Amino acid sequence: MPGPHPGFAKNVFINCPFDGQYSLLLQSILFTIVYLGFTPQIASQTADSGEQRINKILSLILKSRYSLHDLSRVRSRRRGEFFRLNIPFELGIDYGCRLTSAGYLKRKRFLVFGARPHDYKQALSDLGGVDAKSHGNDPKKAVLALRNWFVETVQLKRAPSGSAIWEKFVQFRWDFYAERKRDGFLKQDLKTMPVREYISAIRHWLKTHS
Repeated sequence: MPGPHPGFAKNVFINCPFDGQYSLLLQSILFTIVYLGFTPQIASQTADSGEQRINKILSLILKSRYSLHDLSRVRSRRRGEFFRLNIPFELGIDYGCRLTSAGYLKRKRFLVFGARPHDYKQALSDLGGVDAKSHGNDPKKAVLALRNWFVETVQLKRAPSGSAIWEKFVQFRWDFYAERKRDGFLKQDLKTMPVREYISAIRHWLKTHS
């Protein structure tokens, strides 16, 4: 097996819903990851139409030591609606890479998120015994849970409190939208902003507010 990707030790694969209702949660998660010195890896960062999505996902998983899998959408919202299986499917790929590898992939670690405690166990009973976290669809709770997971898993020697990170996120979000509004961005522009551009804005803000 070839060696790990150069960024393997700092990369965090994010496997989560992509819709308007999840937008603020995703923004807070991205901010927390970057704030703690890690690098988000998310499929929507790349726009290569010639690359199959499953190959893109596998590439991100293989180059990321850490992963976040959000199973908070384990229920269909409307009668007759198909439950989308992409997120548990990608979790299975990630888990398989860690479990069956004889190399560096055995060092992989992942966080399973749910909206409420133990919801995921009813939808995916094979995960019984896995230490999952819940965020209650609340971005602040997501920040606190994610920060604590990094401290426990990566054993960060020094990390700001979850509340301090949340306050920084609130300040960043206020500055971000005010600046974009001055630059002529409309509400729709901000909703469709590429994730890569948003991550770049987080890094720039943190650099100027350190």
